[in-house]
Amino acid sequence: MTRGSRSVGPEVAAIAAEVARHLAWLRDAGVEEVPVPRAPRPPGPGPGASPPPAPAAPGPGQGQGTRIAGPGAGPAGNMGRYSLSDKGCGSPELLAVREDLGECSRCKLHGGRTRLVFGVGNPRARLLFVGEGPGADEDRQGEPFVGRAGQLLTRMIEAMGFARSEVYIANVVKCRPPENRDPEPDEIESCEPFLRAQIAAIGPQVIVALGRFAVQTLLRDGSPISRQRGRWREYQGVRCMPTFHPAYLLRSPADKAKAWDDLKLVMKEFGKEPPRR
Repeated sequence: MTRGSRSVGPEVAAIAAEVARHLAWLRDAGVEEVPVPRAPRPPGPGPGASPPPAPAAPGPGQGQGTRIAGPGAGPAGNMGRYSLSDKGCGSPELLAVREDLGECSRCKLHGGRTRLVFGVGNPRARLLFVGEGPGADEDRQGEPFVGRAGQLLTRMIEAMGFARSEVYIANVVKCRPPENRDPEPDEIESCEPFLRAQIAAIGPQVIVALGRFAVQTLLRDGSPISRQRGRWREYQGVRCMPTFHPAYLLRSPADKAKAWDDLKLVMKEFGKEPPRR
C-alpha cells in the first residue's frame, strides 16, 4: 500500500456496487441527473412529544375496528402477539391488520412458506407500491421486494426522489407461491381483504400497482398491463398508476424507459421534477 493510500473495505465496495447498479437503471431509462432524496417522514412522534389526537371515526370497512376473520384465521390470542416494531406494523391501524391476519392458514400457500411477508415501510406513507407476492429471498427474510426485483424497485424509488423507507411496499399475497408460480384466484381471494385493510390503514395519496396481478386485484381490470400502464386510474378515491413489475423489467430491460415515463407521472403528482435528460 502506498503512502497516503487507504484500503477499501467490503462495506464500501458493496455500496459502490449498489451505486453503479442504480446509475445503470437511470442510464437505461435515459436519465442524466439524479435528484437528492429528501429525508423520510418519521413514522410517529419522538420521545417526549405530546400524544397524537384521537383518530377520526373510520368509514365503512376501514380502520382498526375492521376485524377480518374466516376459516384459517389466527387464534384470538393474536392480540398482543405482534408489536409496532414488527415489519410493516408501524401504526396501531396496521398492527390491528397484522393481528387479524395472524399466522394465516386461510389458503394452501401457508403450507410451503418460511415466513409470512406482511409489508414494510412508512406507516403514514403518501406513496404505496403493491406487487404480486413474495419470492425466495422475501420468503427467507419476511420483507417484500428484497431480491433482484426488489433491488431494482429500490433504485426506481430513489430515482423518483424518495427513500425506500419513506414509502410503503406490500404484495397481493403474503406467502410465496411454490416455484414462484402465479398466485391462484382462491389464494388472492384469501389475501385481498388484508391488502385492502392495509391500504385503508395507511391512507396513501398515490398507489403504484406493479404488474398484472396488482392491477387486476385493485382495479378489477384483466386487460394487459401494456394497455393499462401510463394512465391514471382510481382505487377507492386514491389515484393509482399501473406499471410494469420490476421482475418483468429485469427480463425486458427495453421497457425500463416506459416504466420510467409512468413513474414521472407519479413524481408530478407529488410536485417533484424529473431529472433532466
